[in-house]
Amino acid sequence: MTEDAALTATAARAHSPEVSAARARRWGAFYYAEQILRVMWGYGWSMLMYSVGQPVAYLFAMGVGMATLVDAEDAGAFGGVSYLAFIAPALLVSAAVMTAANEFTFPVMGGFKWRRTFYGPHASPLTPEQIAAGRIIAVTVRLLLQSAIYFAAVALFNASPSGWGWAGIVVATLAGLSFGLPLMAYSASIKEDKGQFALVMRFIVMPLFLFSGTFFPLDSLPLAVRWIGWISPIWHGTELGRVFSYGYQEPPVLTVVHLVVLVALAALGWILTKQQFVKRMGQ
Repeated sequence: MTEDAALTATAARAHSPEVSAARARRWGAFYYAEQILRVMWGYGWSMLMYSVGQPVAYLFAMGVGMATLVDAEDAGAFGGVSYLAFIAPALLVSAAVMTAANEFTFPVMGGFKWRRTFYGPHASPLTPEQIAAGRIIAVTVRLLLQSAIYFAAVALFNASPSGWGWAGIVVATLAGLSFGLPLMAYSASIKEDKGQFALVMRFIVMPLFLFSGTFFPLDSLPLAVRWIGWISPIWHGTELGRVFSYGYQEPPVLTVVHLVVLVALAALGWILTKQQFVKRMGQ
């Protein structure tokens, strides 16, 4: 087949502009998510080492090294399970929340200000809501994959005794979104970088990580700082993860509260994010 004939055949198979526009209007969020995932794939090994390698090393240090000392001192301090089983769901959730914090801060602001990657798709039939949804879908896929790999490491350490431990993958992803989506809305509202994200990481993400019952039961903290855990997606996700991981005993109502809080925060974040994207880019 000659070159001209090949071009003619390709053109014949191509969709008309009307059909392409109609498909973009219907499936635009997934098209944009695919584009982001392809970009992520380009530096997948770096992402894997940062998102999984570092937390797994932390799990080994805290759960295997320190756990031997903790379990030897008081084997029954964590509801009849080992210290490793106690902290594994917390580290799984914390890793997802920190990844979400990274994905929904600088990349979002960069889409509006530095690289302006949101405006190219917006010149097509894609709406601001689809662009926002595409980024959320892509990050959700990353969180699911990251959490699945992390859970596999947890299982290798025998740190998830229950057969429902795999549900921690979904819980960690939901916790990441419950923190990340409100943060995404905030990131979309920022027009000048004045160190806001550094403050978020230092004074919000890190205190939530430390005071959310990650390394010890929240009840062991004084009331002056215990409230940090009560409002923390990390705590709600961790407690829910422990229920699935080793049958952590808590009132069923409290389990429902954990789930409702995480879903409500994610839903609120999505609503605010849509509003900010429309505000910045217009209809």
